[in-house]
Amino acid sequence: MGTDKFAVSPLEAIIKSDFDLACIVTQPDRPQGRGLKTTSSPVKEVALNNNLPIYQPEKVRDKTFINEVLEKIAPQVIVVTAFGQILPKSILELPPLGCINIHPSLLPKYRGAAPIQRAIINGELETGVTVMFMDEGEDTGDIILQKKITIDIADTAETLSQRLSELGANMLMDVLQLAKKGEIPRKPQDHAKASHALKLSKEEGLIDWQKSSFDIHNLIRGTIPWPCAYTFFGQGIQLKVWESKIINEPSEVNMPPGSIVNINPKMGITIATGSGNLIINIVQPASKPKMLARDFANGYRLKVGDRFQN
Repeated sequence: MGTDKFAVSPLEAIIKSDFDLACIVTQPDRPQGRGLKTTSSPVKEVALNNNLPIYQPEKVRDKTFINEVLEKIAPQVIVVTAFGQILPKSILELPPLGCINIHPSLLPKYRGAAPIQRAIINGELETGVTVMFMDEGEDTGDIILQKKITIDIADTAETLSQRLSELGANMLMDVLQLAKKGEIPRKPQDHAKASHALKLSKEEGLIDWQKSSFDIHNLIRGTIPWPCAYTFFGQGIQLKVWESKIINEPSEVNMPPGSIVNINPKMGITIATGSGNLIINIVQPASKPKMLARDFANGYRLKVGDRFQN
């Protein structure tokens, strides 16, 4: 059971293994993009390319789907990752080896919908993957296996997600082999140490130039590819920021946060923040494609002293 891109590597690992993959359950096709074109999930695309049985119930808790599909398949184990629906008790208790979830955080930290994004935004130096038994709570089940990785200063939510997905795929293979031998471990979570990673909102992408260059850089990285950090310039024109770099050297000038300190043809636009300066390298004005910051500065005739708005 999976839907978005994070679930692709674990699915591909199962396909390449000797395990009997009975079926794929993914979210129904949804309208996406400006044209609202009906689009299949990344997991469905992989399933189609491998001629696997696919089910797309509007609600996985639907009794007809459970009775006529899952109970007839009678899976020994259900692997769930980035699925997007809550599993009812009737499904959780269906497979004798349980429902196993791949979660991209070091549980009990960052339970919830956006653990990768929140870890980057909060400036964490490490994160990881937890493979766990599912229960009726939100990411509260017993831990089977857990591994850490370092978050690189250049990681975005997109690049980190791919690394964690690949790690999770390898861990899943280890866990399924243990399950096959009847040697699968389980360790209860310390619920007192739990933290939550709420789903991001579009409004959270707004850059507050009063914050430090470190905090703003983390926001930019953590909101790629959605909702993407943004600011405003001129007459309220929105500008998305896709790439940035922190300047460690102290500034030679003292300007209000949000002010353009320098425009460098090679490096980009240097902007003053509440603490330190930040270079923005790749930007996207409203209704325009992504572009180098220097090209944006030339096209919109920006100059030193101009100020971006919160």
